[in-house]
Amino acid sequence: MPTVNLNKKKVLEYIGKNISDEVLSEKIPMIGTDLEGITADEISVEIFPNRPDMLCEEGFARALKGFLGLEKGLRKYDVNKSDYTATIDSSVVKVREFAVATVIKGLDIDSDFITRLMQVQEKLHTTHSRNRKSAAIGVHDLDTVSFPLRYTTKGKDFKFIPLEGKNEMTIEEILTVHPKGKAYAHLVDKDVYPVWLDAKDKVVSFPPIINGAHTTVTENTKNLLLDVTGTDEKVVLQALNIMVAMLADAGGKIYEVDVSGSKYPIIVPKLMELDISYANRLLGLELDAGSVVDYLLMMGLGAKKLSDSVVEVSIPCYRTDILHPMDLVEDIAIAYGYENFESEMSDATTVGSESQKTVFLRKVSELLVGLSYLECKSFHMTNAKTLFEKMNHEVSKDLVRTANAVNIEYDAMRDRLLSGLMKILSENTHNEYPQNLFEAGTVISHDDSSETNVSENTNIAMVSAGLTSDFSSMKAVIETFALNLDVAIGFEEHEDPSFISGRCAKLILSGVQIGVIGELHPEVLVNWGLDVPVAGAEIELSKVMDAVFK
Repeated sequence: MPTVNLNKKKVLEYIGKNISDEVLSEKIPMIGTDLEGITADEISVEIFPNRPDMLCEEGFARALKGFLGLEKGLRKYDVNKSDYTATIDSSVVKVREFAVATVIKGLDIDSDFITRLMQVQEKLHTTHSRNRKSAAIGVHDLDTVSFPLRYTTKGKDFKFIPLEGKNEMTIEEILTVHPKGKAYAHLVDKDVYPVWLDAKDKVVSFPPIINGAHTTVTENTKNLLLDVTGTDEKVVLQALNIMVAMLADAGGKIYEVDVSGSKYPIIVPKLMELDISYANRLLGLELDAGSVVDYLLMMGLGAKKLSDSVVEVSIPCYRTDILHPMDLVEDIAIAYGYENFESEMSDATTVGSESQKTVFLRKVSELLVGLSYLECKSFHMTNAKTLFEKMNHEVSKDLVRTANAVNIEYDAMRDRLLSGLMKILSENTHNEYPQNLFEAGTVISHDDSSETNVSENTNIAMVSAGLTSDFSSMKAVIETFALNLDVAIGFEEHEDPSFISGRCAKLILSGVQIGVIGELHPEVLVNWGLDVPVAGAEIELSKVMDAVFK
């Protein structure tokens, strides 16, 4: 979550009332922010990711002013018509598809304003815009730009003077030498690169990297051009609206820009209906329509009663967090005041305790630790090569695979644990022997009843690697395991390609096979890069639990 240092004087100026630090300390945490501290000059707050509109003094004051009851309801913004136009070339579709722009005039800009403007711009880039991937914001001195604008592409040899630069640089040089270029070059890893050009073919910006030098905002700037480009249209429009609302609250007048036939900004409120009984059920309250309307107005939303059971809510363009009626219920709870909710014990009170399975697994783990085995935990996701090929097995038809795996090392769910322990041994050949390991955990396979259903079971596997590791030593571990659990585990000769013939047995409990034990085959040891004997065993612990607790 981003922490922002807000100019306290500006916040109070926008609120229009001098509020004591005590009241600020009490109220700020209640509107959905985490107060870090208040000094004579600053308010330091941690803004939750769902409220990017509060990353600036204007947006923060707007929210706090409504919560304090000083200004209720939807704040409206007027958009003035203009002749400003821009076009988007088809060449940018596969590079950085979406682009919008607008103009804000009549601002009183000083060094403090520029600092605050840069702060909210970068915070929006980092959080809401996913480090400029989804959207990137450009802020320019309008009076240095000639309309119409053109959003197009250029090659790597195209030259211009970047922001704070003195000499022309090619796009390739900017991406390899300039600090901003090196930081964000991965976002434009294409054959051509997006640029905003004005009517005189001067570079306004090279998004999402850097602006052109000639549009630099200074203390003499009065009018601003905003451009936002990105790969996610929704995020692009939201970023533009947040910036527009901020600058309008700072005293600017909004002017539309026609971008290839669409006029921006689009600041029409979104409508949503709220069922009052739904809100009351979730909050445990008995609010009537009038109260619900009042609380929503406190949160800067528009609200009107449609009936005794339904309220129509107008959501401002800069509120990116309201996606569902549940979000409106949260706003009602904030306005109502969490401190005003009466605590009560749930009717379904329970006392927490360990499950029988958890206790059993802990006892089994303690038993093996007592036998000088080290407990390991491996990933549930693995691959067929680890599970089968390196263990000299054919791939099982019951293997559960992931769809569209992004990494071939993790494209299937494990259906056994022994191979995972062998992998751990192969990664620790530099450590001294013997190495005695075990793991108890979940294994997953297709359910016999359906190809689409899967079953989860609990297994336990053990390996012992060293010069003295053999079938007899592992058999002694299993017998000790069975004796302590008071179950009768038998051994029957068995053939398994993972183990040496004649040194392998299946484990039997109540006439049912529950596992396998043996000395790992030399081919398996070679597959794993091991040069010492290894004895191993795996048991279906779920079946052992059934016998213990029957």
